Amino acid sequence: MNKSLEVLKSIYKPYRYTLKGKATLLETTSGDFIIKPKKKDISELYNYLISRGFMNFPKLIDASRDEVNVFEYVDSIRMPKEQMADDIIDIIASLHNKTSYFKEVSEDTYKAIYEDIKSNISYLKNYYDTLYEMGFSEVYMSPSNYQLMRNFYKINAALDFCEQELDEWYELIKGETKIRVAVVHNNLSLDHYLRGEREVLISWDDYLIDTPIIDLVKLYKNEYLNIHFAEGLERYLHKFPLLEHEKKLLFILITLPPEIKNADSEFLKCKENNKVIDYVFKTEELIRPYYSSQEEEK
Repeated sequence: MNKSLEVLKSIYKPYRYTLKGKATLLETTSGDFIIKPKKKDISELYNYLISRGFMNFPKLIDASRDEVNVFEYVDSIRMPKEQMADDIIDIIASLHNKTSYFKEVSEDTYKAIYEDIKSNISYLKNYYDTLYEMGFSEVYMSPSNYQLMRNFYKINAALDFCEQELDEWYELIKGETKIRVAVVHNNLSLDHYLRGEREVLISWDDYLIDTPIIDLVKLYKNEYLNIHFAEGLERYLHKFPLLEHEKKLLFILITLPPEIKNADSEFLKCKENNKVIDYVFKTEELIRPYYSSQEEEK
């Protein structure tokens, strides 16, 4: 990376360069450029997206080097987070619409998904049961453990819901020999949306060809504290309707509560607990209307 960067500096002759995380901004008299370490052949992806009429990515200036890619620099305007979230939803709905297709798979594909999620649910149940037992064993309960134990029923209910829905999902999907896939950005967050002269998503290094719901799951888990997701989800489903089994799998994956991050002080422990508790309550509020409508139809 350092060697390539020095070569590029000699080529573009920047009057200023700035480190931006793992990337470097070169400001030159002929334009501004971003230098990023190369993880995948992004040019192949970009060519495919262009062929499908999807253009919401930064221009790739130079992909000929082994270590780095050179992109145009997009100077983004400031805008409300809620508006950014709506714009991201529009972009990924367009991405999925333009790149989705049905792929032949064996029955083992769905079985593997089922077993992987089942294992994750089992792990989380054991993880939270252990935390509960540790808190219950304290003679004088700490504030963070008291906070967790008061809300343990909600976390446990979320995991029970996931387990039941997963079994229903597998009954619905087993025997299928096709799966809908699309180009998936796989790294969605508000930080990866820029709006200058045009709208772009950056950081495509982790892109996949996989089920479109991955992008919704990633965006929700990254931004649930920052945005109200209900309108965005409704907006997405209007623009790119999910199949019944896709929607069910989406709700399972976003309902799975995250683990609690370690913290050094009691205050920070309470703060990290609260993030998980907020996640569980917000997610239940998000998906409840979809199940309420099903009950009304019955």
